Amino acid sequence: MNKESNFLHNQKRKTNKKPFLQVGLFVAFLSLLAAVFYTGQPTDELAAASPQQAAPHGAFDLIAPHLKYGFALDTFEVYEGNIQNNVFLSDLLSDYNVDYVLIDQLARNSKEVFDVRNLRVGRPYTILSKDTTQGADYFIYEPSVFKYVVFDIHSGYAEEVKYPVETRIQTAAGVIHSSLWNTMTDNGLSYELTALMEDVFAWSIDFHHIQTNDKFKLIYEEQLIEGKPVGVGKIKSAYFQNSGNGYYAFHFENTKHAGFFDQEARPMKKAFLKSPVKYSRISSRYNLRRFHPVLKRRRPHLGTDYAAPRGTPIYAVADGVVTKASRTRGNGNYVKIKHDKVYQTQYLHMQRFAKGIRPGIHVRQGQVIGYVGSTGLATGPHVCFRFWKHGKQVNHLRENLPPPDPMPVEDIPAFEKTRDAYKAQLDIIRFPDNAQLAVQKIQGDADAISGSSR
Repeated sequence: MNKESNFLHNQKRKTNKKPFLQVGLFVAFLSLLAAVFYTGQPTDELAAASPQQAAPHGAFDLIAPHLKYGFALDTFEVYEGNIQNNVFLSDLLSDYNVDYVLIDQLARNSKEVFDVRNLRVGRPYTILSKDTTQGADYFIYEPSVFKYVVFDIHSGYAEEVKYPVETRIQTAAGVIHSSLWNTMTDNGLSYELTALMEDVFAWSIDFHHIQTNDKFKLIYEEQLIEGKPVGVGKIKSAYFQNSGNGYYAFHFENTKHAGFFDQEARPMKKAFLKSPVKYSRISSRYNLRRFHPVLKRRRPHLGTDYAAPRGTPIYAVADGVVTKASRTRGNGNYVKIKHDKVYQTQYLHMQRFAKGIRPGIHVRQGQVIGYVGSTGLATGPHVCFRFWKHGKQVNHLRENLPPPDPMPVEDIPAFEKTRDAYKAQLDIIRFPDNAQLAVQKIQGDADAISGSSR
């Protein structure tokens, strides 16, 4: 634990909502008066004065308070740490002279704001105390990088506060040297951004077949708190070159549309996803003369096997109705979905079904229907994906699947304006020469590019 002195709340809140916050404002006001008294001039003048002017003979230097969580850390003991395994709120606060009656009251009163049973291992917390002999006064917990919760131990009130998030436009370009994930993560880009790019092109590119020297460009939102990157927002536009073919994707949104479209204003989202699992590899293809690894004999393999870690989510590749969610000796746990009069899909060897998946349930494209396992005749964790057309199993990778509905003609001019602005930005991003990822920043806020397209 680290000890810091001097704690004072200094955040604006309604005076009729939480009385304990008014105390911080009152003491902050007294501190301001004291600062003016000792320096002999208003604080606004101090800010503009030179060092010699700001500290006349006999006056105290004005020291800026240390602000965190909306408080000035100036008059309290501060203890910081991270939630440990099998540690509860009562364990934390009892070490700081807080009796169990107050802890129970705090847990009950704050339940609607944050349930203290949901403290997560590794997340940071801060305990604040005016007088260590009288027990802690505040407990502050960060459930995520985007917010924190202030608990007033004595009153039992709690308040969730969201950090101000700044959004900036970033660009990235890369040349694949081994895999998309390795290329991006080896150069400091997040799994989150990689997954978002896969989502953009999920209907156009089979990421199990990307090749060395495939290329990509991205324009995306980076989220920052207090100047530090904390996450990724939306991808605004993207380009991916796969096996010599180039694919553009532009995000467009109005009252009728919200999604990605190609250069011809066709939706990127197709009727069927290319794969039922992410971050996987094809371990066995559709093959009428495949040698079965368990039965040790040649037997037609009428599906495509996607190997992935046990527990990996399995997604419905299109909207449809679940016709079977059952188990057999060969298939293990499996789900079958009817999409329309022509197409059905089947997902075998699941570890378990997703919650609520049963016959008769309607599922949406991309909805989790189960998790990768090795039930049935399987040598390792994977999903055997089978694709049915007019009642016959076919190789889905060779199917020319139906296109989505086009954008209405009346919306195309607005889209073209957005497309042209994004494409101009993408086209000036240069690929790196050494097959390593290049990351560049566009100065300005999140509207720097998108604003020009409106």
